[in-house]
Amino acid sequence: MNKSKRKLTYALAAMLTLGVGGMTTTVYAAPAMEKCYGISKAHHNDCATATNSCAGTTTVDRDPHAFIAVPVGVCQKISGGNLDKP
Repeated sequence: MNKSKRKLTYALAAMLTLGVGGMTTTVYAAPAMEKCYGISKAHHNDCATATNSCAGTTTVDRDPHAFIAVPVGVCQKISGGNLDKP
């Protein structure tokens, strides 16, 4: 390899190294979730209840035994939302 090709190779390697090193990655944490009872629509609950054994099988809106996962602090702001299992 002649001298000019070697310099070009080193220059490209340096640019790639600096370019990759200069990149940053932002990582976002998922919000903490809590169970909110009594607010789910029929067939939209997240987990089993006292009257059924599978997610999405509630038959009435606002079943007090069914919950959905919501970000912490949201349940108290929803009318009829309850953090305590009945």
